[in-house]
Amino acid sequence: MNKSSLNRLTEIAQIFLKLGIIGFGGPVAHIAMIEDEIVKRRQWLTQEHFLDLLGATNLIPGPNSTEMAIHIGYIYAGWLGLIVAGVCFILPAVLITGFLAWIYVSFGTLPQIAPLLYGIKPVVLAIIINAVWGLGKKAVKTRKLLIIATVVGLINQFTEINEIVALLMGGILGMIWLRSGNQTNLIILGLTTGTFLETTPTSTVINNINNINNHVSVPLWKLGLFFLKVGSVLFGGGYLLIAFLQKGLVEEYGWLTQQQLLDGIAIGQFTPGPVLSTATFIGYIIAGFPGAIVATVGIFLPSFLFVAILNPFMDTLRKSSWTRPFLDAVNVSAVALMTVTTIQLGIATLILPKTDSIDFLGLGIAVISAILVIRYRINSIYLILGGSIIGGSALILGYLR
Repeated sequence: MNKSSLNRLTEIAQIFLKLGIIGFGGPVAHIAMIEDEIVKRRQWLTQEHFLDLLGATNLIPGPNSTEMAIHIGYIYAGWLGLIVAGVCFILPAVLITGFLAWIYVSFGTLPQIAPLLYGIKPVVLAIIINAVWGLGKKAVKTRKLLIIATVVGLINQFTEINEIVALLMGGILGMIWLRSGNQTNLIILGLTTGTFLETTPTSTVINNINNINNHVSVPLWKLGLFFLKVGSVLFGGGYLLIAFLQKGLVEEYGWLTQQQLLDGIAIGQFTPGPVLSTATFIGYIIAGFPGAIVATVGIFLPSFLFVAILNPFMDTLRKSSWTRPFLDAVNVSAVALMTVTTIQLGIATLILPKTDSIDFLGLGIAVISAILVIRYRINSIYLILGGSIIGGSALILGYLR
């Protein structure tokens, strides 16, 4: 390796390690920070080239901001740059999340911690609602897309169809129906949906989720394969991960409780860098340190592979008359899945388990948090801190027993 190549790799490492440390605020904030560093400050790319890369990230599954880092690393410093940029951007979030997972497993079940987590859960619900609302406004561009989203959401809710199959089904329906505008395609829509429902096995839901024992031995290969599959189809942003975790790890495998899922989402919001670092937290809860490594590698590996394989073909894919309808339908299907999961999380968060009545304090926290994050764009970190303070105060005032 010559001196010039080494200098480029060093620059890439410094930039994306810094962005990984200060990258609070979600993927939109991350992309804005990357643009400021790469386009405005260093002028490595033109604005047009940067926007082309941003559009290209929407063509492949995975977190957009992480894939932008990987693209830029590849363009500026070749194959090693691709690896260095992605790893440096992800690493701070993974290390912080892993440390918090250790603290959570060691102390999270203590009564002193429970009130803090109680106040955080409705805040997380509000943050998810904000994300789904924002994604929905962008994804639901036409009435046809709204119909596709509704169909996919209802099928997912009432048939417990696999989420990967639901996304694929939505994409194929969109590719057929949106590309041609003929009314006869409604017949194709119905026939294709029926075929999927007949050929797709439904998942087996574990009914007694509250009795999950996370100390049972979970095969690492099975945990890694789960996150690898999720990372390979994660259209619609990191928040779709919540839908996969809910259906796969909470309901189907029973490796995770509803409470642990909500706590994991909160940790993902609280830390800088990609939201998918939640996988590190979940992996540690399920299988300790090895589980954290396997889950992290599984969820992020597809992004590296997709960028490496598809980068030379991005222009061709973006110009294809079939690609755009497929992606539009996949994105809107992802929003539908997230909406269904958000409703389930809302019920679990705002209904008191012992009395089945509404938790009005939790509802109040959720509503106020939603207003603050949607209307006033308050950073999610401050909301989570506020929720934990309210939870602690509720215990002092005697609301929590």
